[in-house]
Formats: sequence, structure tokens, C-alpha cells
Amino acid sequence: TKSIPKPKHAKNMMYCRSANMFKMAKNWNAAGAAFCKAARLHMQLQNKHDSAVSFIDAGNAYKKSDPNEAIKCLNAAIDIYTDMGRFTIAAKHHISIAEIYESELVDMEKAIAHYEQAADYYKGEESNSSANKCLLKVGAYCAQLEQYQKSIEIYEQVGANVMDNPLLKYSAKEYFFKASLCHFIVDELNAKIAIEKYEEMFPAFSDSRECKLLKKLLEAHEEQNIEAFTEAVKEFDSISRLDQWHTTLLLRIKKTIQGEEGDLK
Repeated sequence: TKSIPKPKHAKNMMYCRSANMFKMAKNWNAAGAAFCKAARLHMQLQNKHDSAVSFIDAGNAYKKSDPNEAIKCLNAAIDIYTDMGRFTIAAKHHISIAEIYESELVDMEKAIAHYEQAADYYKGEESNSSANKCLLKVGAYCAQLEQYQKSIEIYEQVGANVMDNPLLKYSAKEYFFKASLCHFIVDELNAKIAIEKYEEMFPAFSDSRECKLLKKLLEAHEEQNIEAFTEAVKEFDSISRLDQWHTTLLLRIKKTIQGEEGDLK
């Protein structure tokens, strides 16, 4: 085996030491830059794993000061991990990038792309529950961005995946509820057909409060009865709090009753 050239090895140790000192001093940019240098040197020495770890360290430092640089470093680590066939670790870092796009850069399209890539890698490694978590993030953001068809497909897929699992089947009603709301915004008749389909697939859905609410909303919508719609939502919300996502979608449905007036109160 080829021995490591000593000067490069010593230089690497020096970069790592200085990176850690910068980290302690909370000088995140300098720490990130030093970890990056260490990562590149590791690559020259054919230490792939150490190089990936240094890129992750660089990404974690840059997260606190420069989100775009953090993403570059994490992507560099992902390239190494996928090259080594370490897809589960690659997926984890795709999630880290997605989270930076979510909270720091507020670019939901890019967050979606990284959650999807993570889900793909997890599926390939048979980590279905991790894949589902990523897909549910994609479903939620797609609905917010009015990509309802994609959202529906995801919620139906995850709902079907969990409904036969004794530990997870109770969450299936929530996913079918979300899919139904997306259907409802697109087309009322589609929503009706979809709800019947979910009741057939998963009989427990019929008895759920979510399904009962959907039927009340459909009825109110058919009758163009805004008061009945509002009352049904209020009654549901008094027992099970509706979060921001559900509220947003319900307001979009409510708006279709009121035509173009846009008054949602």
C-alpha cells in the first residue's frame, strides 16, 4: 500500500485543528473554509470517507453564516456517499439541504426536490418509514404551491402504505383526509368519488371525524351554504385543532363557495 505523504497529512491535521479553533470562536465562515480545505486534501489522499465527513463539518459550520455555501458542501459530501453506495447517509444530507431551503432560503421548489431525492434513496434501501416522512413533506408543500395532483398521489400512496400496518394505520385517515381536501379544491365531484374510494379501501375512514366533516362540507358546498360550511369547520376545530396547512386549504375551498368576493370571514 502507498504510504501517505507526510507533509500533506500534517497539513490536513493543521486544517482540522484550525477549523475546530474557528468553530470554538464561533467564526463560522473561517471554520467552514478550513474544513473544506481539509476535505479537498483528504480527496487528494484518496480518503473518501474522511473527505465526506469534513465536507459535512464544513456544511454544518456554514449553516450558521452562509446557507448557500452550506448547500455546496453538503452536496459535495452527498456525491462522495452516493459514489460509495452509502445511500442512507446521502438521503439524510439531502434532508439537511431541504431544511436549509425551507427555513433559510425559503425556496420550496428546491426543498421539494431534495425531499424527493431523499425519499428515493430511502426507498431503494427499504427504509419505507423514512421515505414516507420525506414524501409527506413533499405532499404538504405541493398542496401549498397548488400542485394538487402530485399532492393527492403522495397522500394516497402513503395512506395505502400505512393502512395495513397495525402501528401506523390510524394515521391513514389523516392522509386520506388531506388527499380529499386537495381533490375538493380541484373539483367537488372528484372529491366525492375519492372519499367513497377511501371508505372502500379503509373502512375505518367512514367512522372518522375527518370523513364526517368532509361530507358536511360537500353538502354545504353543493347548497352554496357558507354558514353551514363555516359551522362544520368550527365544530371540528373545537375538538381537533386544525393546523395552518388544513386552514389554508379549507379557506381555498370556502372561497369557491363565495365566488370571487374573496371575503373569507
